[in-house]
Amino acid sequence: MGVRIVIAGGGSGGHTSPGLAVAAELAARGVECVWIGSHHGVEARRAPERGIPFRAIPTGKLRGYWSWQNVTDLGLNVPAGIWRAQRLLGGLRPDAVFATGGFVAVPVVLAAALRRVPVVIHEQTAAPGLASRVTARFAQCVALTFPESSASFSTARCVVTGNPLREELRDGSRERALERFALDAATPIVYVTGGALGAHRLNRVVGDALPVLLRAAQIIHQCGDNPRTGDLPWLAVEQSALPPGLRDRYRIQPYVGDELADVYAAAQLVVGRAGAGTVNECCQLALPALYVPLPGARGDEQTANARLVEAAGGCAVLPEAMLTGERLAATIRDLLASPQRLKEMGERARTLARPDAARQIAELVVQIARGGRP
Repeated sequence: MGVRIVIAGGGSGGHTSPGLAVAAELAARGVECVWIGSHHGVEARRAPERGIPFRAIPTGKLRGYWSWQNVTDLGLNVPAGIWRAQRLLGGLRPDAVFATGGFVAVPVVLAAALRRVPVVIHEQTAAPGLASRVTARFAQCVALTFPESSASFSTARCVVTGNPLREELRDGSRERALERFALDAATPIVYVTGGALGAHRLNRVVGDALPVLLRAAQIIHQCGDNPRTGDLPWLAVEQSALPPGLRDRYRIQPYVGDELADVYAAAQLVVGRAGAGTVNECCQLALPALYVPLPGARGDEQTANARLVEAAGGCAVLPEAMLTGERLAATIRDLLASPQRLKEMGERARTLARPDAARQIAELVVQIARGGRP
């Protein structure tokens, strides 16, 4: 009989993209995959788009601090998720579970432990969060992006594999991006990314700095479409107030989908948060970046991610406490003024990447599924 793997996780792109990359590697080996995730996370859309059967369960977020929401999540959502995951695993009868991290994976890993299904988890960040530290206790193996993360786990079960990259992101075309966004090939392009929901503070500061930034560069801005913050319509108003010559240099996108590979191929600089997904993509693709880590992220993981790349010379870091329109514009203009520096930053960022991460993890998951040891 063939091998069947359940992939568990999601909620964000950073926890979804590695699973998609590994699923593609597993499929190439004839391994059947089924994804268990949340009802409304990124994975609920992206897994079916790639032909992966998807099952949804209730999920609750694990927080390392007091919140009334913990009562609902830990008292209702997580137990309901475990019960639902147990039933799904009973019907699917997988040979192993591959968990991509985050709170979405927790009920599935706990259900797998109850059903004695072997588990491999993958930690994307330099500072592992609470969910990974909890699920690692039930895992046969922990795949790490960075060696530094091993301090949070039992090192006997850790394997440094790197963070997988979806292969389609390596096939971008600068020419396609220029045509799609009607941009000028002679003017530098900066890609500003705020994640699925948008980075509210970053979005607003970029909007304030547009009159200065657009004199030095063209900007593709992925800002999310969060009705609570209203950033997308606010940025559209800011764009309409620009002089025509600058207005034509600015492109707002609520989301960037299949065109992401082309955007990366065209960008001289990436500006964004320092989530695991963005950092991994920039390192894998040798893209220089300016990171504005999200303050207060669990374990300050985004600062840890950014500082690790900064130590290698692969990025610049602008803490949010120092983020102003004037400071952002000055930093971006200084970076764009030195193409050689940008090239060196990209090359140094790539030294942290492991291009074969998806293959390594796929082989590891199959090995564990067949009763082997890491």
